[in-house]
Amino acid sequence: MFDSLTSRLGDVFDRLRKRGALSEADVTAALREVRIALLEADVALTVVKDFINAVREKAVGQDVIRSVSPGQMVVKIVHDHLVEVLGAGATDLSLQAVPPVVYLMVGLQGSGKTTTTAKIALRFKNREKRKVMMASLDVNRPAAQEQLQILGKQIEVETLPIVKGEQPLAITQRAINAATLGGFDVLLLDTAGRLHIDEGLMFEVAGVRDLAKPHETLLVADAMTGQDAINVAKSFNDRIGITGIVLTRVDGDSRGGAALSMRAVTGKPIKLLGMGEKLDALETFHPDRIAGRILGMGDVVSLVEKAAETVDQAEAEKLAAKMEKGNFDLDDMAMQLRQLRKMGGLSGVMGMLPGIGKIKKQLNEANIDDRIIKRQEAIISSMTKAERKNPKIMNASRRRRIAVGSGTSVQDVNKLLKQHQDMAAMMKHVQKVGKKGLMRGGLGGMLSGMGNPFQR
Repeated sequence: MFDSLTSRLGDVFDRLRKRGALSEADVTAALREVRIALLEADVALTVVKDFINAVREKAVGQDVIRSVSPGQMVVKIVHDHLVEVLGAGATDLSLQAVPPVVYLMVGLQGSGKTTTTAKIALRFKNREKRKVMMASLDVNRPAAQEQLQILGKQIEVETLPIVKGEQPLAITQRAINAATLGGFDVLLLDTAGRLHIDEGLMFEVAGVRDLAKPHETLLVADAMTGQDAINVAKSFNDRIGITGIVLTRVDGDSRGGAALSMRAVTGKPIKLLGMGEKLDALETFHPDRIAGRILGMGDVVSLVEKAAETVDQAEAEKLAAKMEKGNFDLDDMAMQLRQLRKMGGLSGVMGMLPGIGKIKKQLNEANIDDRIIKRQEAIISSMTKAERKNPKIMNASRRRRIAVGSGTSVQDVNKLLKQHQDMAAMMKHVQKVGKKGLMRGGLGGMLSGMGNPFQR
């Protein structure tokens, strides 16, 4: 998300930073480009106007003129106002109510509402250790109720049994009774959607809202629909009254205008971001971190949190012990590849690193491809235990067998073995120089000579 906006703003602010002093004309010219960049990112016109006016008021003031680094000061003003537009701080899902805490999921058909319901259920189950029930009120879309039931089995969360012919209000009442009698902490109600806003949809959702009296009403909106998502958010907020927004398909939207507009238009916080199809691909929306990503400052905090969530502590300690001895076999390499994939792949990790926007073009030209990670895992899986422990025994016939078994080529196998050799050499280097030497050499020193292992 925000790739195109990050690229455009990066160019504007790079030019500002290079100037020793800034005149009002310089700031005006820069803000004109910022305005165009925001409009191209599909940000609502009214939001763009308010944003530019607020930034201009601060950017032409005495604080900027007297600043040691005027260009950097303008970037800070834009950053601070981006945070303000997106919402002052992260607003997580609330469970401060008498159980079962009812969550009402609303939105248009095709926005990813049912999948998001399951994602939130899994989040409550794993993170909050709550007993969760889901119920589908969608009697219009074919197999909608069955879809939620299947998702429930996948994440081991109970769903309300389906009664054919039962209408939304009756399902709602039965779900509330079942959740209360069953001692559930949370009840998620997945309402029906339509292809567009209509009176029938609003009447049905309003009836469910009045009966269920939800603690939270979350609008699920597709980020890729741009301005339409903003209009949908305004309609649902005006008619139903939402408490928060969940943006889906964020990983497929390079513009990000919906995120910047919906908070400003509705006054309601964006609470979660759907980052992919997997049921654990759901992130808390942090305005300050998102603003940092937009301006190419990275999001190291989220990267560290993601690592902490996905790293297997026992495996990490085992690898650290082997590194101290200078040992690094292909099983260890496979573990590192799995870890990288869990963290969202190479592109997901790099998107959170500071300054990555500046080298985006070079990265694209380098043909970095996350699919190679799965291919490399397949190659290692096709090896015997002895081969993984001792790659030196890998002769030509073994390499051909592994290539056939993994559906790759001998060249791919050779490339992986060379990569492992380089990584093993790096591990020995780490052992030799120790922690102090590693700190002096830095990451660049560690990776020198490894080339680009993730090329297509």
